Amino acid sequence: MRLIPIAACSLALATMTTGCFSSSTTDAKEGTLAKGNSLKGASFTVGSKEFTEQLVLCQITSLALRSAGATVREKCGLQGSNTTRAALTSGSIDMYWEYTGTAWINYLKNTKPIDDPARQYQEAAQQDLSKNKVKWLAPAPANDTYAIGVKTTAAQELGIKNLSDYARLAKSDPAKASMCVASEFAGRDDGWPGLQKAYGFTLPKSSLATLAEGAIYNAISKRNPCTFGEVTTTDGRIKALALTPIVDDKKFFPIYNPALTVRASVYQEHTAIEKIINPVAAAITDPVLQELNGEVDVNGKEPVKVAEAWLQSKGFIGK
Repeated sequence: MRLIPIAACSLALATMTTGCFSSSTTDAKEGTLAKGNSLKGASFTVGSKEFTEQLVLCQITSLALRSAGATVREKCGLQGSNTTRAALTSGSIDMYWEYTGTAWINYLKNTKPIDDPARQYQEAAQQDLSKNKVKWLAPAPANDTYAIGVKTTAAQELGIKNLSDYARLAKSDPAKASMCVASEFAGRDDGWPGLQKAYGFTLPKSSLATLAEGAIYNAISKRNPCTFGEVTTTDGRIKALALTPIVDDKKFFPIYNPALTVRASVYQEHTAIEKIINPVAAAITDPVLQELNGEVDVNGKEPVKVAEAWLQSKGFIGK
């Protein structure tokens, strides 16, 4: 899912908050979202991280706001969570979709996730608003959490049903437990270092490969250079490549409900954003994200076309 698109900003960004604008200029006709909610005269910059799901959410947001009369330019495809967050807090972008687990652990510096999704959202939203003046709109029910993925046939062959099984394999036969991770996951507290600590194992470097996030799915499907790898649960390639996310039996990975985060000053000036976006968020479930992500990563469609078709299918914007 975290596939970097050709149209995204270059890896060599001059600073954390600069990047290339990628405005689709796709018009959006009025639908149910715009009824009674006008944003005429408003102008916004919508951003996102670089992976597929974020690119689709960026386009969904842009089209939804345009359908209510707003002028929108996009800064989709910023490289990494910290870059995108810095773009928001510095004013380079006005809004982007963030995940409750990422904010709770990475930005708000809490060490333990909250198991209850509603309470984690409430705590993250309250802390982020009071400390950083970032307003969280309603969360989607989807949970785009991390997982360790493996080819289904390989899991059966190795007898891996949960991450405790994987930890035992990593200790007894590290070569068979070979793992692919992306650079961000490799350094996150809610990623690889924390996972090894929670399950009590240390995989030798000889069995660990660092790849671009988008390449990991094919790598574990082919079992080259690794049998296991970092995946996310809403990725459309899990089903397409016959992969299995291994059960996190110790519930290490936090809950990652996506929600649109907006600078508080922007929200206060244009509170209609909430009435436009909240119905969209309510409709974004795990199966919806898997389908939308698969349309891009498996079927090769452009994120803006996927976003437009979905919004139109729901009646959110007009055809």
